[in-house]
Amino acid sequence: MSKKILANDGIDAAGKALLEKAGYTVITDKVEQANLANELNDKGYVALTVRSATKVRKEVIDACAGLKVIGRGGVGMDNIDVDYARSKGIQVINTPAASSNSVAELVFAHAFNAVRFLYDSNRSMPLSGEEKFEELKKKYAKGVELRGKTFGIIGFGRIGQTVAKMALGLGMKVLAFDPFVNEAIIDIAINGLDKAVNVPIKTVSMEAVLQGSDLITFHVPGGQLISEKEIAGMKNGVILINTARGGVINENDLMAALNSGKISHACLDVFENEPKPLASILKHPKISLTPHIGAATNEAQERIGIELSEKLIEALKA
Repeated sequence: MSKKILANDGIDAAGKALLEKAGYTVITDKVEQANLANELNDKGYVALTVRSATKVRKEVIDACAGLKVIGRGGVGMDNIDVDYARSKGIQVINTPAASSNSVAELVFAHAFNAVRFLYDSNRSMPLSGEEKFEELKKKYAKGVELRGKTFGIIGFGRIGQTVAKMALGLGMKVLAFDPFVNEAIIDIAINGLDKAVNVPIKTVSMEAVLQGSDLITFHVPGGQLISEKEIAGMKNGVILINTARGGVINENDLMAALNSGKISHACLDVFENEPKPLASILKHPKISLTPHIGAATNEAQERIGIELSEKLIEALKA
């Protein structure tokens, strides 16, 4: 059996080292999407790892008779035809546990950005801070605290529960919705203390989350959940945060609600038109922006590389 693995979107050095120790040759040279099927078939790769950039669709799967495993470094697998691959006897694996903390921290980076206007202040200060310091001070002087606010979480899996842990630590209230989770025990560990604090959270309806939250964050695999109708049922001045998938929030309806003041701020790490988001989104004065970097921390990438490699080694034993 071939022992070659193509890590087409890269892999952390720690994960690569694990695979090489197990006897595999790991190629990290990027293969363009149009050439992927031929490359996999011609070079006899036994496994392929991807992140969000590379697409593994039916035509790629059909062209690769020797492919045994497809690994996704991350959580969402919407860039892979998972069911079709499995119907062909190819194992498909991902790393759902590795990036939770990094995504949750980005959620709060955006949340603090919004409530203290940091995203806008960081644009304005370099341009006019020297001449208009007092004017800008007045402009950004009406921030609010997160403590005491209600954080709504749509999707209460690993990432959503990690967001809840951080929210509770800040003194926030939490409302959560997930059709597959009725209750979760949130373990809040404090450095220096031996015992964690356990907080049970029972999920509620999506409508209750939308109606009762000051901030709402989304941690779902995809699909449009929020449009004009759902926005109408939210609190006035709500803040929406999307680090999940582009299209979960209808961008046209989002901009209309931002312009009317119904939504006070939006925080977006993902976009409908990646990798070319709409200019109107990128330039909107009430949107905090990052370029799909939820899991892009050194710590998360190391955890992803290790978890993915361990799962690949186990899968290839079969």
